[in-house]
Amino acid sequence: MTGATMTAWPLLRRTAIFVASVLVASIVVFAFMAVLPGDPAQVALGVNATPELVEQTRQEFGLDRPLVVQYLDWVGGLLTGDFGTSYVTKEPIGPQLVDRLGVTLWLVGAGMLIALAIAVPMGVLAAVRHRRPSGVAVSAAAQLGVAVPAFLAGIILVQIFAVRLGWLPSGGWTPPAYDVGEWLRGLILPAVSLGLVQGAVLTRYVRSAVLDVQREDFLRTARAKGLRPQAALVRHGLRNAAVPVVTVLGLQLATLLVGAVVIERVFVLPGLGSMLLDAVAARDLLTVQAIVLVLVVGVLLVNFLVDVAYTLLDPRLRRS
Repeated sequence: MTGATMTAWPLLRRTAIFVASVLVASIVVFAFMAVLPGDPAQVALGVNATPELVEQTRQEFGLDRPLVVQYLDWVGGLLTGDFGTSYVTKEPIGPQLVDRLGVTLWLVGAGMLIALAIAVPMGVLAAVRHRRPSGVAVSAAAQLGVAVPAFLAGIILVQIFAVRLGWLPSGGWTPPAYDVGEWLRGLILPAVSLGLVQGAVLTRYVRSAVLDVQREDFLRTARAKGLRPQAALVRHGLRNAAVPVVTVLGLQLATLLVGAVVIERVFVLPGLGSMLLDAVAARDLLTVQAIVLVLVVGVLLVNFLVDVAYTLLDPRLRRS
């Protein structure tokens, strides 16, 4: 069997698992929303609506059809990019979802870049100098950062850099197409709030992975052949240390997606999190259903990419 075939089969298998997981997730999300108490037509019309008007609205929403037909119609719309029409605002959900998703992706992407910029050098430093004061200080700071919630970090940063110093805005969102400078200024504080906490978590995992690699025989052999410890670690150790870190990175990306919900509220960002909370407050179940599915598919996609990266990083998985 050729190397290309050895690489293709695990990827195909993981792709099939991903597609099946998305299908199961759509069924679970739809079923969960279907069993929630309350009539969306009644909620949309108010408590004073007549039974005849409620029944007419149920027919307009398609709620009088069997659940299987409703599910197939919903999934069929999703495949064509149609997320349906809001029960409350009577507006298409898809365009709103795309706009809000862009805000959330910018926030999560910037937060993860900040987390990696903190975790990789600090984790390696803590591992290389783990018995020295600098390494102990980095480990202590990481432990403290893990204990701080992202929303609390955001509030502290707002108090310092927005209220007292006035360097950055305390909230709001400017699309990058309108003004790149204002967009960056508005993104810094929420992204740093997410990145600091996740960077502290990743720092501990990077430190642990690098410490484990430093004890391996191949690294001692590289040093015995004349490579300096730092050069041996960079050339032969970091790739092996990246394998367990990639798994944690995928979990942290999923955590960032969920954490963005709170951060968007703190900084008044029009992302998916704010849209979800507004839809829950208005009992707009179809909008909630669409947002929850997007978040679940996002988490599944991250896990799928982690599996692919795992296969590419570790040749043993390709051979198996």
